[in-house]
Amino acid sequence: MAKELAKVYDPQSVEDRLYAFWLEKNYFHADVDPKKTPYTIVIPPPNITGQLHMGHALDETLQDILIRWRRMQGYSALWLPGTDHASIATEAKIVSAMKEEGLTKEDLGREKFLERAWAWKEKYGGRIVEQLKKLGSSCDWERERFTLDEGCNKAVNEVFCRLYEKGLIYRGNRMVNWCPHCNTSISDAEVEYQTQDGHFWHLLYPVKETGEMLELATTRPETMLGDTAVAINGADPRYAHLHGCHVILPLLNKEIPIVCDDHADMEKGTGVVKITPAHDPNDYEVGKRHDLPIVRVFTYDGHMTGAADKAAADELFASGRAAAGEPEVLDCGKYAGMTTMEARKAILEDLEAGGFLKSVEPLQHEVGTCYRCHNTVEPMVSKQWFVRMEPLAAPAIEAVRSGQTKFVPERFDKTYYHWMENIKDWCISRQLWWGHRIPAYYCADCGEMVVSREEVHTCPKCGGVMTQDEDTLDTWFSSALWPFSTLGWPDKTPELDYFYPTNTLVTGYDIIFFWVARMIFSGCEQMGQTPFDTVLIHGLVRDAQGRKMSKSLGNGIDPLQIIDQYGADTLRFALATGNSPGNDMRFSDDKVKASRNFANKIWNASRFILMNLSDEITSCRLPEKLETEDKWVVSLYNTLVKEVTDNLEKFELGIAVQKLYDFIWDILCDWYIELTKSRLQAGGETALAAQQVLVYVTANTLKLLHPFMPFITEEIWKNLPHEGEGESIMVSQWPTYSEELTFAKEEADFQKVMDIIKAIRNQRAEMNIPPSKKAKVCIETAEPKVFEDGAPFIMRLASASHVEVGGPFSPEGAVQVITSAARAFIPMSDLIDREKELARLEKERAKCQSDIDFVLKKLDNPGFVAKAPAQVVEAEKARLQTQKDRLEKILESIKALG
Repeated sequence: MAKELAKVYDPQSVEDRLYAFWLEKNYFHADVDPKKTPYTIVIPPPNITGQLHMGHALDETLQDILIRWRRMQGYSALWLPGTDHASIATEAKIVSAMKEEGLTKEDLGREKFLERAWAWKEKYGGRIVEQLKKLGSSCDWERERFTLDEGCNKAVNEVFCRLYEKGLIYRGNRMVNWCPHCNTSISDAEVEYQTQDGHFWHLLYPVKETGEMLELATTRPETMLGDTAVAINGADPRYAHLHGCHVILPLLNKEIPIVCDDHADMEKGTGVVKITPAHDPNDYEVGKRHDLPIVRVFTYDGHMTGAADKAAADELFASGRAAAGEPEVLDCGKYAGMTTMEARKAILEDLEAGGFLKSVEPLQHEVGTCYRCHNTVEPMVSKQWFVRMEPLAAPAIEAVRSGQTKFVPERFDKTYYHWMENIKDWCISRQLWWGHRIPAYYCADCGEMVVSREEVHTCPKCGGVMTQDEDTLDTWFSSALWPFSTLGWPDKTPELDYFYPTNTLVTGYDIIFFWVARMIFSGCEQMGQTPFDTVLIHGLVRDAQGRKMSKSLGNGIDPLQIIDQYGADTLRFALATGNSPGNDMRFSDDKVKASRNFANKIWNASRFILMNLSDEITSCRLPEKLETEDKWVVSLYNTLVKEVTDNLEKFELGIAVQKLYDFIWDILCDWYIELTKSRLQAGGETALAAQQVLVYVTANTLKLLHPFMPFITEEIWKNLPHEGEGESIMVSQWPTYSEELTFAKEEADFQKVMDIIKAIRNQRAEMNIPPSKKAKVCIETAEPKVFEDGAPFIMRLASASHVEVGGPFSPEGAVQVITSAARAFIPMSDLIDREKELARLEKERAKCQSDIDFVLKKLDNPGFVAKAPAQVVEAEKARLQTQKDRLEKILESIKALG
């Protein structure tokens, strides 16, 4: 007995049930299977603080499409999931919650704080994983990892120690990007530059030796307290007389040297620049070249330094434990304790009062901000841990140049090369408690430092007590190891041996610096081979107007709401439609509704097929004898298999899904089902054959569609006959192209019949002739047999009362329809009542002529033409031409009626 689908497709009643079924059957799990070829994708681990947004939805949808496709092709397809501990973001959330209780990190202490952090992770950390499941993500959840789990922590410590032992990790005082809000250092890649309104304050510094005033400009006057020199260009003739001289630093009345350095650009401003080595990257380099003192005037939480800060620094120097490059600290006196912005205001007032502020110039400039909290970053000399990047970058660059790893689209390798070839040493230490703690230990008695894989409690040098470094590692340090740490490294596991290197990394172009590059150089260094062969880059999901989605614009779209309203398949199909590698895409309600309509179209067509199936149809096989229309659809389906597979191989997912849409909607639903209705009604062998073809094409096309729309395809496929193919579409065999199913001649011949049907339909629609009005069709063609065989379809689908093939036929009193293979003549008398149509056309002609006369009268009036706005006159001229064109067509129609 034939199965029936519900009258209306209801995603809410289907999706959770099917996902639970897939989990129960363990279909997502990938085994180490020597008989199969592995295919591996590691998920870009979302932050445990994360909420599913459109970027995630796109990223996960693309990955799921690829993994479902490869799984159906017979690969041991592993999609390895996991989440990232997100040091800064997670710690910020926990600190914010503690603040409401009146607590700080220091109140709790490290151990108690971490207890809270892990409790928070247990409560909220799995939220985004559950949201990914709602999307239909077929990850191997048995292998889910977390960047702070025991295995990943072991891998992080191993890599840190290896790099340190090779001299590729070091600790020292260097210029870093400091976020006063997050109270930690961040790497260059984590600084986002924003255009902000600001000022150039033009200051005057007195020259000690000559008494003249040197003019210079700054955007950050509060840093002047840390100035240790003024620079001029040695080739600048304006200042040749000042070589070897000094200036008196205003407000502090402190003597600092004038140095000659190419950093001072003779073409910019006055050619004089203040040098603050502790708080500007360029000044820091000038300071190194001229052995200038480094004087810090900011605290790490964004205030001006005071007496206590200076005393602590002085004590460090006095103990002899100050490392090379350790900055001095200034007691900023009356400005101590002020925020940097408060100090700016006070310093400018004092400069103006002392006659040292010459002028103020407004400007717009690029300001570095923290990519997490978006507050302004302060460049700061600080003791941090760094990775020496140049030796690591070289093999990673070669891995892409040699083709071991390729970017799709290829143009993004230029972005990769630019960053890698100009890479700076990576600051990896963070002043946070939530994260991988740096495996370095210090002796309080003798200052000995030990880097170790195991905890060290006793100093190997003096026997004193050792304490571990307070800092944690940059989150990206652990995620850089993700492709191999998640597979068991540093242990040699069967999974690591089988699934590494992975195959495809799917990610956005905005993460090439943060993550992609770091994974490549980490894989090359630790594993001796690149971690993936392909990096598929996708763009951003923008709103319907092309704007970036943001809270400030209020234009964000919640993917979970779309899933709740329309289903996951609708969201996935909308995200895949129009998608092309590397390019941003627009998302709109119209796109969602079009996807929903497509799902309904598939459901209704499948429901019709099931309602017309005989109990004899139990499997998905073609009949021995195929009619011409069967060969036409089967041949088109066969081509679809080849093209969709090829598109997926090339990562052209948007093209593949458009071809599926066109075939399902136009070919299968709108045409082939209509073509088979008379056969289905006729019964007997012809009906059974039509049913077999319908089941074969539909079921296999659903397989092609499954990676894009997994739920609806599974629900329909489970109800279609599929004996011998398993109990789930997701583990059925991916269709393959077959030369035996290519019927080029029949396909071409039947397409000619289809073309004449479409042309006749279009002509009748233009003439407003209802389908119920039958008319004789006479066809002239050089291929009479094609149209004689196609006559039954022309009669039924083109509303023909009779089809005559031969000719020549007289065009008199007939409507002509022309295609590339034939010319059809339809007697006008069959289509319309001649006298009534002539009367109607005459009425139309009179009205049209009246409109023409009215406009001509206006345009012949000199007063109207002279006084009316030019655009109004042009609009009237355009209206006149439109009416003339319309009148010409009406007259042609009257003439045709005789």
